[in-house]
Amino acid sequence: MQQRKTTIRIGIDIRDLRVAKTGQKTVWEELCKQFRNNTDPTVEFVFLDDPYDIPAGKKKVQIIWGHIRYQYWKQVMLPWKAWRNKCDIVFCGDYFVPLIQPGFTCIEIFHDAFFFEYPQHYNVLWRKLFHLIAMPGARKCSSIMVTSQYARQQVHHYTGIPLEKLIAITPGPKTFATVETIIPEQIHDIIQQPYILHVGVMEKRKNLPMLINAFDRYCAKGDMNRRLVLAGKGNGKQDSDDTAAIEAAIANSPYKNRIIQTGYLPDTYVAQLYQHADLYVFPSLNEGFGIPVLEAFHFQVPVLVANNSCLPEVGGDAVIGFDPTQPEELALLMQKVLSDEVLRKEMVQKGKLRLKDFSWEDAAQKLMTLFKKTVPHG
Repeated sequence: MQQRKTTIRIGIDIRDLRVAKTGQKTVWEELCKQFRNNTDPTVEFVFLDDPYDIPAGKKKVQIIWGHIRYQYWKQVMLPWKAWRNKCDIVFCGDYFVPLIQPGFTCIEIFHDAFFFEYPQHYNVLWRKLFHLIAMPGARKCSSIMVTSQYARQQVHHYTGIPLEKLIAITPGPKTFATVETIIPEQIHDIIQQPYILHVGVMEKRKNLPMLINAFDRYCAKGDMNRRLVLAGKGNGKQDSDDTAAIEAAIANSPYKNRIIQTGYLPDTYVAQLYQHADLYVFPSLNEGFGIPVLEAFHFQVPVLVANNSCLPEVGGDAVIGFDPTQPEELALLMQKVLSDEVLRKEMVQKGKLRLKDFSWEDAAQKLMTLFKKTVPHG
């Protein structure tokens, strides 16, 4: 019979806070905030970090060295630190966990199944490491957190990991600092006219050339004032970055002067863009969760989403869906929502209600329950 412990020690791999981007970074940052504020005396968190700088650079030798350093952390330093700190569980926010687990078990997060769905978006070395190290590690985990029921089914489909081992715990919206009353100069001119907003990294699966096409069609139907604002930048990865196609679509648009690319913006600026937007459009071809939907709800912006992956699951009845391969359909839908004030107010009210179903406090509590179930205590 397994001995029950009075206190569970959870090792949190926080190295990824210095590496992760976009939605994955939001999830890990917000969960770590909750863990740092833990008041449960039966659970103790130990934050484990790589003491060395994260290797940078895009040359082949630098990329290889980065992979070596990353695996050295995951397979040598992290398990050693976890063992030395007498951790019962090591919780990792990315796809890699230690293969050797002296005295502890692992729980990790699979944010999506993109690695299997879009292998062409990952370099050859990363694909080999994923199959040789990440997947054996995942199968050794006691549980794997996924961010939606859709992601749970996709991960199960591609990996064969049992559904009972895949635990769906939904994120909340990004916690923005109080929106400043002083409007930054960088976005001052943008918010002076009405606009449609998209926030996110410019990857191929985000389907932004289609959004630009739909905006062109929308403008051609008579709106000579509204703009399209694309907040974000490319990911810098040759296989998945869509910046060139997006810039080509803008260059070929008869309304190019009304399409604005902001590049990277700090959170306070992004909050301002949400606050003043007339409509948020999410045309992605695939998402593991879709935190911007909740962010738009938070700032009381009506939302249109592609009717695929997890987006209907997240948005519920507060969003209106569209076929992400049909720009004319999206153009007509934008026209319908933007010309109907009653409909927009109804969507905003539904969004406020839907947002109540998602919170980081709830996500952290579900994880605490999972930790306690994994290690008998009391």
